[in-house]
Amino acid sequence: MLQSFMVNGILVPATRKEIIMNNICLEKLTWDTVDDVLKLKVSKEQKEFVAPNRDSIIDAYFALTEESIPVFTFGIYLGKKPVGFLMIGYDVPWAEQYYGLPRGYYYIWRFMIDKRYQGNGYGKEALKLAIDFIKTSPSGKAEYCWLSYEPENEVARNLYLSFGFEEKKELWKEDQEIPAVYKL
Repeated sequence: MLQSFMVNGILVPATRKEIIMNNICLEKLTWDTVDDVLKLKVSKEQKEFVAPNRDSIIDAYFALTEESIPVFTFGIYLGKKPVGFLMIGYDVPWAEQYYGLPRGYYYIWRFMIDKRYQGNGYGKEALKLAIDFIKTSPSGKAEYCWLSYEPENEVARNLYLSFGFEEKKELWKEDQEIPAVYKL
């Protein structure tokens, strides 16, 4: 019998690969876990590519309380050890404004793996779990999941393209991140 795991209060079945793959899981941020996630950092060279987790959590708070945007914040865990952070939004207004996205989509708003745990496949496994979570339609049905990344961030680009995201350079403006889309 395969195990299942809870993501934001939703029971998601696990495949054999998920059980075997480094014991990576997503855990909803709580009062008890937020401090550990705030300690996670990327390398100096990566700081220009992703906002600090503190800023992301503040963004999530205001998106939820001021704009009523559904936002989901997760710690990425290796067993019980936090190794990364993930933030997913639904119909994020600024993404619609910058890229002209149609309503009814999920957006991987922030995604990071701590510098000490990079290069082990945790990011790829966490991205798969993020898509599995999105497919449960926690805020409504969607046909697409979007994300964006800095043009110079080749590591992120390679990860997203290997997973099946497609760059939408026709939506890209030179001073912004490159948008990419994944058909759910």
